[in-house]
Amino acid sequence: MNKTIFTTGIIFGTTAVILGAFAAHGLKSVLTESALDSFKTGVTYQMYHAFVLLILGAIVNIEVSKKKLVYWLLTIGIIFFSFSIYLLAINDLTSFDFKSIAFITPIGGLLLILGWIFLGIRYFRS
Repeated sequence: MNKTIFTTGIIFGTTAVILGAFAAHGLKSVLTESALDSFKTGVTYQMYHAFVLLILGAIVNIEVSKKKLVYWLLTIGIIFFSFSIYLLAINDLTSFDFKSIAFITPIGGLLLILGWIFLGIRYFRS
């Protein structure tokens, strides 16, 4: 499981760099400043939580079975939070109205918060 957690952190970190570069160079001329700022927020949160996954995978004093909940909360939280922000930011560039999935963003945020809480609980109980 530690290898899976670490690999997921690497994947999210790598895609955060790619998406950040894409926003800075490819989307800068086609998005409003507000939409670009939103996109960057998604990238920032994705990168922060990629680092958390790397740390989670490296922590040895929490049992692997106890890490699973934290892993899934953070992973699903990143997908719901950051990726919904990406889609909402590019909404004007597509024919699909991504505002219909805007409710996913706060759910993702809640999952990230819960991931942090359970990480703290797991760490201090170990």
